[in-house]
Amino acid sequence: MKYITRKIDGVLDRWARSEKRKPLLLKGARQIGKTESIRHFAAGRYGSVVEINFVERPEFLRIADGGFSAKEIVRRISLVDPSLRFVPGGTLLFFDEIQAFPEIATSLKFFAQDGRFDVIASGSLLGVHYKRIASHSMGYKADVEMHALDFEEFLWALGYDAGFVEEIYAHLAERRPFETLERDVLRERFRDFCVLGGMPEVVSGYLERKTFEGSLELQRSLVDGWRDDARKYAEGLDQGRILNVLDHVPAQLAKENRKFQISKVAHGARFRDYRGCVDWLADAGIVLPCHCLLFPSLPLKGNYDPDKFKLYLADTGLLVSMLDAPAQKDLRANRNFGVWGGALYENVAAESLHKSGLDLYYWKRDETPLEEDFFVRDERSLIPVEVKATNGRSRSLRTLIDDKRYPDISWGIKFGDVNVGFQNRILTLPRFSAFLLARLLADGVRA
Repeated sequence: MKYITRKIDGVLDRWARSEKRKPLLLKGARQIGKTESIRHFAAGRYGSVVEINFVERPEFLRIADGGFSAKEIVRRISLVDPSLRFVPGGTLLFFDEIQAFPEIATSLKFFAQDGRFDVIASGSLLGVHYKRIASHSMGYKADVEMHALDFEEFLWALGYDAGFVEEIYAHLAERRPFETLERDVLRERFRDFCVLGGMPEVVSGYLERKTFEGSLELQRSLVDGWRDDARKYAEGLDQGRILNVLDHVPAQLAKENRKFQISKVAHGARFRDYRGCVDWLADAGIVLPCHCLLFPSLPLKGNYDPDKFKLYLADTGLLVSMLDAPAQKDLRANRNFGVWGGALYENVAAESLHKSGLDLYYWKRDETPLEEDFFVRDERSLIPVEVKATNGRSRSLRTLIDDKRYPDISWGIKFGDVNVGFQNRILTLPRFSAFLLARLLADGVRA
C-alpha cells in the first residue's frame, strides 16, 4: 500500500537534522499512522533500526528489570533478540506501543545522556499515561503530537501538491474569491473528507478502490478499537460510563443546543461521577472538549466554566460511522447532509482548529438565543467564529461585533457554503478552508 505523505514527515526530518536532538516522544490517538510514519522516516536513513513493540512482543516488557541505563537496556534487548544490531551514530531505537509499558520512558533520560543512538518512543493513550511518562523523563525528551489526516493532507493524498494548497491560502489572505470550478471541486473533495475522515487506513482504502466501499465497516472497527482501549486501559474508572459518554456524543451534537449534558447519558447521572470519564476520552485523543467561556473577552485561558462544554469526536468520519442506517444512506449515497449537516460541519471545524493547534472555546448567554460556535484570537482581539450549515443570517455573530458590551471583539469569521468575502466586519470563508485559519491568524490577517 502506497505511503501517504504526512505533516509529521517534516517534523521528523527536522528532528533528525538537529545536532542536539533529544529522544522524541510521539503522541497521538490509536490508528492515526504513527508507526507507519516513523518506519517511513527511518527507511534508508539509518543503518540499523531496532523496533521494540511492547504489545506484539511482550518478552521485551522485562528489559528494565535491572534498571534504566542505556547500556543495560541495550544489553537486555540484545539478550532477548541477538539479531538486533546497535551501531553508535547509525541506529534508531524505536519503542512502540509504550502505553503497555509507560515506565520505559524513564530510559529516555539515560539515552539522552548516553548520546550514541537516536530514540523515538510512541504509542496510543499517552495522554492518559502522560503524568507517569513526564515525571520519568522531564527535560530529556522532545514531545510531538500527531493527528489523523487533516484536509490538507487529504488533498495531498488525492494528488494535489503543496502549490495547490498555497493557492487556496492566497485566496484567503488576499480576500480573493474562488472561481466557480475551483470552489465546486474543493467543496466536493471536502464533502468526501467529511464522510471518510482522516484515519489513514480508511483514506488508503478509498484511494485504492476510488469508492466508499468498505469504509463504513472499517470505521466501525476503529470505533470498536476505541471501546476496547477503554476496557483495557481505563484504570480506576467505570468503563461502562466511559462508553456511555462516547456513544452519546453523536446524539448530543445533533441537538440545536450542542452542549454536552451528562444528565442525558444515563438516568440519574451526575456530573461529578462522569468528569473522569470525559477527561479519559479527551486524554486518549477520542473526543475534543470545547469549553464554554464565562464571558466573551480576553484572555481565553482560565476564562471558562469547567463544567460546561461541548464534545466533538476527534475524527468526523468516525462520527459519521456512529450514525443510524438512514443517515448513513443519506450521507454516503445521496450526498444529503440534511439534519446532520450542522453537527458534522461544526465537528469538522472543531477538528480542523484542534489539529492546527488552536484551543476550543464557545459561548452561550443563558436564557437567550445568543450563542457562538467558536472563539479564536489574534494579538489584539477576540474573534468569534461561526460555522453555518445553511446560508442564513448570523444574528449572534452580528450582535457580538456590534454590541459595545464586548469591547474585545471588533470583527468575526463565518464559515459556510460561501465564497471568500468581507462585508460589515465579517470575513466569510468556505468551510473547506478551516484548516488554514491558524495560519491566517499567525500571519496577521486583520479586519
